[in-house]
Amino acid sequence: MPQIKHAVLLKFNPSVTAAKIQQNMVALAALREKIPGLLDFSGGPYASPEGINQGFTHGFVMTFADTASRNAYLSHPEHEKVKQFVLPDIDGGLSGVIAFDWEHS
Repeated sequence: MPQIKHAVLLKFNPSVTAAKIQQNMVALAALREKIPGLLDFSGGPYASPEGINQGFTHGFVMTFADTASRNAYLSHPEHEKVKQFVLPDIDGGLSGVIAFDWEHS
């Protein structure tokens, strides 16, 4: 059964401090310990010299054991808590978020 990769790009509001962004990223990474089937988390600030990030400042990738694990994560109460913590710091609300998932074998 293929794993699911869940990639998310975030456009943090320029007024958000580096410390608050770090708190947001730590909260996202902590979901790995709280949500069954979430196998891996990797994320951080944009770091390419290409400059084609279109204002998105940070990103992360999660690996889920399978589609069912990813689907459970989407409505999991801990995910909802983190969304409520992070979204106020995103420039434009949900328009400052891109999520993209794919199967990975």
